[in-house]
Amino acid sequence: MKTLIATQSLLTRLECSNCGKVYNTSRVQTFATCCNKPLLVNYDLVNAPPKTILKGRPLNMWRYRELLPLLDDAYKITLGEGFTPIIKVEKTADKYGFNSVFIKDESCNPTGSFKARGIGMAISKANELGITSCIVPTAGNAGGAMSAYCAKAGMKATVVMPSITPKIFVDECKLYGAEVIVVDGLINECGKKVGEIKKTTGAFDVSTLKEPYRIEGKKTMGYEIAEQFSWKLPDVVIYPAGGGTGLIGIWKAFNEMRKMGWITGALPRMIAVQSANCQPVVKAFHDLKGLQNDYEKPQASLANGLAVPNPFGLDLMIKAIRESNGVAVAVSEDDLIAGVHELAKEEGIFVCPEGAATWEAMKQLKNMGELEGSESIALLNTGSGYKYMNNLW
Repeated sequence: MKTLIATQSLLTRLECSNCGKVYNTSRVQTFATCCNKPLLVNYDLVNAPPKTILKGRPLNMWRYRELLPLLDDAYKITLGEGFTPIIKVEKTADKYGFNSVFIKDESCNPTGSFKARGIGMAISKANELGITSCIVPTAGNAGGAMSAYCAKAGMKATVVMPSITPKIFVDECKLYGAEVIVVDGLINECGKKVGEIKKTTGAFDVSTLKEPYRIEGKKTMGYEIAEQFSWKLPDVVIYPAGGGTGLIGIWKAFNEMRKMGWITGALPRMIAVQSANCQPVVKAFHDLKGLQNDYEKPQASLANGLAVPNPFGLDLMIKAIRESNGVAVAVSEDDLIAGVHELAKEEGIFVCPEGAATWEAMKQLKNMGELEGSESIALLNTGSGYKYMNNLW
């Protein structure tokens, strides 16, 4: 029997992101069945402590524990995720007329990507709720993260991947003891397979935004950006959006901090970047009918995480972009590769193709007049380029 260790979480309720219907936090929840939309976690922000509570706490994502949903630390499953470095890009940024460009390097997380945050939170909460078996459709990094955290938690892990997934991601999941199922098609087809499997096995589905707690782990990127920028947020945040949990989570974090008085002033413009091969967010941003229509003719991308034809959180992504006066933009596959090589050769930073997308989008947006060289810009590199070595060559 576990010894109970209170986390002092300010968790209050779960709400449908569309209509506000309240869902019970003490039960296993997936998404808001009332509207078929994601559930969002709410906290008692009125009684939140000052940001000075962070002084002396360990440098990981659990330092923000009052604003996280785990009620009992005895169920925490952690591999040391969070508080990844902020790296200033200087000579190459200067070449393109930028004065203040920073990369938040999520490759430093366990399993080599930002997925460790969301999955670590989801598996911890699943552990607290008594779940023993989890399943996920994934283009790569989420599968590796879930496999690792399930291994530590003693849970069964089932990973469903597209057949085009690079072998290194498949091998990673198997190394952690997960069952791997390969499906023809993109991640949307994997999602359908997950739906079939969980009906017969009872495995808990931790698909992007199909459970409410991955977003809470991902939002810690927003808290860290604020803290690492000395509580003065950058002017712009550029994020590679596939399923969009991180984009939504970072925007959620900024709004929570403003309500608590941890930050003041204007919030950053949120810019979503996609591959030209699969750009439902870009389509929806420029044509609101896209919110109701499936994205047509999606193709695979070297940036595996961007090949999400029908993201469940599409409307929440569009909401964050519009509320922040941001924009959505797509970059070509050739530019993804060029961005990886340029940052490696010029700055010594080996970003993943998704991270390279933010670099290329930044240059593109400046040429379009959407960005000023004097603005402070934070780019998210969501994973390690080493996992993509076979693709890049």
